[in-house]
Amino acid sequence: MIGLLGFAALWALGRWRGWGSRWLLLATCWWALLMLVHLPVQVENPLARVVGGDFRGWTVFGLLAAVALGYREILRALRRQKAVEPMAAPATGTFREAELDRYARHIILREIGGPGQKRLKAAKVLVVGAGGLGSPVLLYLAAAGVGTIGVIDHDVVEGSNLQRQVIHSDPRIGMPKVFSAEVAMRALNPFIAVRPYHRKLTEKIAVDLVREYDLVLDGTDDFDTRYLVNRACVAAGVPLISGAITQWEGQVSLFDPAKGGPCYACVFPVKPAPGLVPTCAGAGVAAPLPGVIGSMMAMEAVKHLTGAGETLAGRLMIHDALYMETRVIGVKKRADCKVCGGQH
Repeated sequence: MIGLLGFAALWALGRWRGWGSRWLLLATCWWALLMLVHLPVQVENPLARVVGGDFRGWTVFGLLAAVALGYREILRALRRQKAVEPMAAPATGTFREAELDRYARHIILREIGGPGQKRLKAAKVLVVGAGGLGSPVLLYLAAAGVGTIGVIDHDVVEGSNLQRQVIHSDPRIGMPKVFSAEVAMRALNPFIAVRPYHRKLTEKIAVDLVREYDLVLDGTDDFDTRYLVNRACVAAGVPLISGAITQWEGQVSLFDPAKGGPCYACVFPVKPAPGLVPTCAGAGVAAPLPGVIGSMMAMEAVKHLTGAGETLAGRLMIHDALYMETRVIGVKKRADCKVCGGQH
């Protein structure tokens, strides 16, 4: 039984690490020597004299070989990382020829132009959540050339996510979402820097993390995190673009109380009672809806960072995809807001 389990474990490890047939054969032979020839209980096995040594010697040999292979894998990983690093352009400075070609459609836009594209390259944006809304947000921020993109999420990719979370893929099921998103973003644009944080956002780290960025986009699906992100942004003086979706509806706004606008708590001062607002998991969500709302969030980010057009600061956009209706309502700062009421 131990031998069969060992063979199965070696085979699974080889498939996971992508070993060739040569390495799988060598590992299998080593295990066979241990189990069938040099197992201590088989002291009278004549094959042990043929191959020489004893159980302990072959065990040490196998462990040394494993260490050597592990060291080889580390060197390969470092080489791959080094090969990618030269592609990542610095957050500021001139554009490379490939970047000028990549961002040409932005640069010829009168409202963005070269100066606006440079501001995008110099910008640092934090995205909270790499799920339904985070997927299009991250992809479009990367494609637009935002120089540094941070993404924080403690979850892993699941099969049920793939109906709407388009940044992930089936082969990456089980991978932390931030690392899966990083793979997709780097594949889309190698000229950006990606900072993945595989952890839950907490009160302890929120303000310090937010202070490292120029803008925060929140695409989380629970109210506790939304209020936490808002408090951190207000404390750090960093603008917040917040989006939310459920079933067929979504909403987006830009909150910037440091410039006189409302914060998230001004508009939504009280968290809804449990069960009052259905979650995506409990009530469902139309697959393209996160793409619609997330793309709007990314558009607001590009406008805010480049100074183009009029943003949703002081306004709340509500979209009903089922009847294809969109309306925008004005929102104001509340003097008695417990989060930002003292700011002017």
